[in-house]
Amino acid sequence: MTRRATVSIRVDDGLVLRPATKAVVEELQEAFEETWPEVSRAMPWIDIQGDLRHQIFSFLDETERMGRSGLLHHWVMMDPRSERVMGLIGFDRVTRLERSQWNLGYWVRSLDQKRGVSKRSIHAVIGWLDRGGSVIIELKVDPNNLAGMSTVRHAVQEWCGIRAPVGDTAITVAGLRTMHHCYLIETGKRGKVEGASHQVRG
Repeated sequence: MTRRATVSIRVDDGLVLRPATKAVVEELQEAFEETWPEVSRAMPWIDIQGDLRHQIFSFLDETERMGRSGLLHHWVMMDPRSERVMGLIGFDRVTRLERSQWNLGYWVRSLDQKRGVSKRSIHAVIGWLDRGGSVIIELKVDPNNLAGMSTVRHAVQEWCGIRAPVGDTAITVAGLRTMHHCYLIETGKRGKVEGASHQVRG
């Protein structure tokens, strides 16, 4: 697996993915507060009782450092026309299965939902990894989150991924434990994940 520093990705005229840095702490806090408490479901590391700004700063500090060395990859979704933060997307190493190298997570602020921002961003970041060779990515989603399920299934079908029930895991968010479904996508070998099928169920 090739290690690369996180770089900016221009998706289209209305969406640019920029490496997450401490420079956007204020804008990201504003976006989080606008979407509170829903954002805590996408960012389970948030302590809802703790200082939000401090947590965001610590998160951005780590992702900025790790992004330069290629150990993590997180981007801020930006509208380049207004320089407004629309969300976050990234890869971390918190995987359920040994064969997976990356876990993909994302969040879109309420103002920008239902505009295809998440699907376009997911396609862009998986495409970026795809150019670096073959890796296996986990995507986990709450089956009760219909919008999230639609987004994940779209990505799995587009990249010929598979449903991986063995990777299902219970995730605690805001004190509630919910079983999340696991899906796998392999880059560099589109359609070559063992057991892959164009039909996505579950």
